[in-house]
Amino acid sequence: MATKQTAPRFINGTAKSRATSTDYMAALLESVTVDDWRDVVTATVALAKSGDASARAWLGQYVMGRPEHKAPTPINVVVQQLQGQNEVVKRLTSSANFGLKYPDDPQEIAIGQLITAELAQLPG
Repeated sequence: MATKQTAPRFINGTAKSRATSTDYMAALLESVTVDDWRDVVTATVALAKSGDASARAWLGQYVMGRPEHKAPTPINVVVQQLQGQNEVVKRLTSSANFGLKYPDDPQEIAIGQLITAELAQLPG
């Protein structure tokens, strides 16, 4: 008696022959040349410059990457300004003071003043 051959069974059901994501990527790479991609990027830059928010977001994501941290809330910024704090200076000095954890440390204060002076000279 002949037995009917069936496809192997896996957790989610019967396995069938189908292209893998590697095959799709290969087809994409074969179809899109570097010149094609350059045209896409150039067109996206033009759209971004003309105000297209999606084009700006897409370019920003690839050029600068996604932000690692959330932006501070407006109230946090206002409170820091009222307290005379600068989060950028605070972060830079905390990494530059080689682990010193004293809020009134003269070295940290001096470094903070130097960084603040440099930041004040930046345009904008």
